[in-house]
Amino acid sequence: MSTSIDKTGTVPAQRSVKPRPPVKEARFGDGGGVLNVFSHGFLAIWAVMIIFPLAWVVLGSFKTDSQINTSAWSWPTEWSFKNFGTAWEKGIGGYFANTLIVLAGSLTLTMLLGAMAAYVLARYEFKGNRPIYFLFVAGAMFPVYLALVPLFFMVRNLGEISPYLGLNSYAGLILVYTAYSLPFTVFFLHSFFRTLPTAIHEAAMLDGCSHSRAFFRVMVPMAKPGLISVGIFNVLGQWNQYILPVTLMQPTSAGEADHSMLAQGLVNLALQSGYKSDAPALFAGMTIAMLPVLVVYLSFQRQVQSGLTSATLK
Repeated sequence: MSTSIDKTGTVPAQRSVKPRPPVKEARFGDGGGVLNVFSHGFLAIWAVMIIFPLAWVVLGSFKTDSQINTSAWSWPTEWSFKNFGTAWEKGIGGYFANTLIVLAGSLTLTMLLGAMAAYVLARYEFKGNRPIYFLFVAGAMFPVYLALVPLFFMVRNLGEISPYLGLNSYAGLILVYTAYSLPFTVFFLHSFFRTLPTAIHEAAMLDGCSHSRAFFRVMVPMAKPGLISVGIFNVLGQWNQYILPVTLMQPTSAGEADHSMLAQGLVNLALQSGYKSDAPALFAGMTIAMLPVLVVYLSFQRQVQSGLTSATLK
């Protein structure tokens, strides 16, 4: 390294170089100004709209009827679980079990059939591929209310073939839930399967995998984030379903077992006492109904986010 010397023969003092401040990584939305205020304000209002009713219901489940009528937003004077026992004895336990049975069957069928249909439509070219895919997409846009009457008669006719498929039967409602959840499941997973690398599938086929083995052993594990995301959406939709159980799960004769779902049970709990409704037991029943959904969502929240971003960014 050479050093410059002035005419007087002295070596000029080296200037101290100040270290540059680290460059702040630009984040999405920086400098948005008004846009950020609007978006954050909207999210804050949305959070309040979600959290306050949730807290009101949970606090009400620990109060007495007089406390709810006099001071709805105060803290309970005694944290007792008596109301949960009362709600369970009034039938919430049976409705909870019915909902679990139907959800287990419908979710399994929806995920299995939806993943297989989406995989074939996304990875294989054959005649009629696009029309079949657009039929699924059109099904997702069809309002459920328009099909209630023909659906009721269809399920009733199925009951004449087999009582296990008719009205007020678990299997009948499982098939209906599956049919209504398939369009969205196929639509979501179709875009996800198309993003998976083709080279891995070709390598599996060269190693001797059959088409079904390549699907279950190679492609399904790679599509795990998308499967978890759409599975969570199906759990939320089917667990909170009300209009379909009201139409299809009513006892049709005296002495027939009541297979009502949880949403029906909550309505029955609110109406069975007339004007003398047991509000604490009703709030406790609502808390029991919300608890599994909250646990499932909070447990798989990161997987849902990663699945959604993977499907949109790849």
